[in-house]
Amino acid sequence: MFPGDFAGAPQDDLEAAIGCWVMGAVAVFGAVLSLALVSPWGRRVPALLIAVPAGIAACGMTLWGFTYFAMQYLLAADRVVSAPAFATKDAHPQAAWGLFWYGPFLLWGITLGIAARQRLRERPARRR
Repeated sequence: MFPGDFAGAPQDDLEAAIGCWVMGAVAVFGAVLSLALVSPWGRRVPALLIAVPAGIAACGMTLWGFTYFAMQYLLAADRVVSAPAFATKDAHPQAAWGLFWYGPFLLWGITLGIAARQRLRERPARRR
């Protein structure tokens, strides 16, 4: 996020388009990866090729969601103080929407990690 009035945000249309397309591609890759973990056509792909990126993504999403809830707890318990640039936003009643926004990251990260672990457990044992 950009503090203040978003004056520091990129204003160039090309940068915004690249950002949207890159994030869109990452989202589509994540959806296909998630489907490959549970779909029959995903069994044709080696387990490590699917489970390793899914595990990395699961760790990232879980930490992203958990960090938000930890930060909100610390703010509510007066253990930390918001930076001046974010104090107004953190005190605004609409900051509660973050609970609905970051909750799915936490849930998706946990479930993606479970699916990746299960996919690794189901792979056939190597022959020696």
